[in-house]
Amino acid sequence: MNLKECYQALGGDYDGVLGRLRTERMITKFVLRFLDDKSCESLIGAIEQKNGEEAFRAAHTIKGICQNLSFDRLYRSSSALSECLRGGWDDAAVALTEQVKADYQVTVDAIRALDA
Repeated sequence: MNLKECYQALGGDYDGVLGRLRTERMITKFVLRFLDDKSCESLIGAIEQKNGEEAFRAAHTIKGICQNLSFDRLYRSSSALSECLRGGWDDAAVALTEQVKADYQVTVDAIRALDA
């Protein structure tokens, strides 16, 4: 799988990230680093503990990374979750987290296919 196909698979904006980071080498470097980010693990743990502040921080971090890398699908779901938690714990966060987890898995699977 090439980088453009990876972006199609994960629901991202290849042209947008290329305009921002300029080279496929630079994009690939940061895309592969995403696999090492622990924000999703932090998010899941915080949601299980109903820790709104920590869950907000993790969702906001995911949102920011996805915005910078143009991972649009995961950006949208993490943004919705971040906004839900902005004022503190909200029971709606549990369902929104399930969408983030699903979008995260699609993203990680596409990146792993790129790295294979």
